[in-house]
Amino acid sequence: MDCEIEMFVVILHPKSYNSRLMKIKYIILFLALALVLQVHAQRQDDMRQAVEYLASQELGGRYPATAGDTLASEYITSKLRTLKLKPIVKGKKKTGFYHNFSYGKTETRTTHNIIAVLPGKDKHLKHEYIVVSSHYDHLGLGGQGSGSRRPDTIAVHPGADDNASGDAVVLELAKHFKKVGSPRSIIFAFFGAEEQGLIGSKHFVEWMKHDDAQRINLPANIKNIVANVNLDMVGRMRNDAMSVSGTGTSSAFKAIVESIAKQKNLKVTCIADGYGPSDHASFVAADIPVLYLTTGGHMEYHTPADVPSTLNYDGMQQTLEYTEELITQLAAMPNTPDYINVPSSSNHSHAKFKVTLGLMTDAMGASDTPGLRADIVVAGKPAHTAGIRSGDIIQEIDGKPVKDIEEYMQRLSELKAGTTIPVKVLRGEETILFEVHLNPAEK
Repeated sequence: MDCEIEMFVVILHPKSYNSRLMKIKYIILFLALALVLQVHAQRQDDMRQAVEYLASQELGGRYPATAGDTLASEYITSKLRTLKLKPIVKGKKKTGFYHNFSYGKTETRTTHNIIAVLPGKDKHLKHEYIVVSSHYDHLGLGGQGSGSRRPDTIAVHPGADDNASGDAVVLELAKHFKKVGSPRSIIFAFFGAEEQGLIGSKHFVEWMKHDDAQRINLPANIKNIVANVNLDMVGRMRNDAMSVSGTGTSSAFKAIVESIAKQKNLKVTCIADGYGPSDHASFVAADIPVLYLTTGGHMEYHTPADVPSTLNYDGMQQTLEYTEELITQLAAMPNTPDYINVPSSSNHSHAKFKVTLGLMTDAMGASDTPGLRADIVVAGKPAHTAGIRSGDIIQEIDGKPVKDIEEYMQRLSELKAGTTIPVKVLRGEETILFEVHLNPAEK
């Protein structure tokens, strides 16, 4: 028996079809945007929660080998364990992420670095490792000799920006790369005792130079560590600006850093050398190329006022997204990053200055106004005594222009102790000339 199949074709008017198609596209676009915003909000909330806990009064400033140090370590370790990242020493689950070390001459303290490994996926590149780092310690209760800028005040120094902000971003980076993977292996490191002189990172680098039967999941040779990306004080972004040091320590770094900055609409100041007061300096000393990200100093730096409510969490999100792309590109480079020994960008290191003004400048160039902003002016020092205040923009020193950190360093190197020189600043819309009496630089 024959069967006839009738096919009914509904022909829509072209205008009706196009209208429906556009509506569908708008709905898909709306749903995609809503999903992106939801993910952004969740990640930002996770970073906020991490900062609020690490910089809480309960943790007492996270001084090495204290109860607060232990609580911070347990918090970070729990996050790494949840991600099922690899431990670095043989032993129980709780201590497998700890690289223990002791330090101190008059008083010995024992603490640790917290380290986890994400093995790479590429059969060739997985044998090379990128260290992504921050430091989790801070100044405790402050006091004389602690590094506090309020040494006469005994109070919890929460260290929200320094460096709970960096820890929060690195934890989010660990989540991201655990999800998407990486061609090269990644070591996520939270260094201890950084504030005491980069002690944790120095111990890690030295540890990696020698065999240790207890070490697992790390490279057998330190030469297989091909780069360090270090985040320290990344919570106070202003005007979409940040600083990246070490861009000259490998030949490909500067172009990568600048192209991502353009892509992310960020103002990034590149500093060629990899020296500086954070853990990346320990890697440069071992001839490992580095990139050090920071959003710079502020009045709350190393004081009890460095609290979570002062942080720019939208800016931290920008830093997170920038660093994700940065690590993604570094991890996929077809060739091993070369190392270039770059002299300090200031041959005028602080110890070589004959004078000091007593201020911390904006190294990022976050201000759009010509000159160099004084982020922190220390009370009792020459600049403050003369009348210069935090937020003033230095435009001239001793009659010579100052447009950036390099010119500022050059001007300081030309000055002599015991003299009085004019310093022109812009305060709001008012130009003011101050007479500053110069003290000898502190040794």
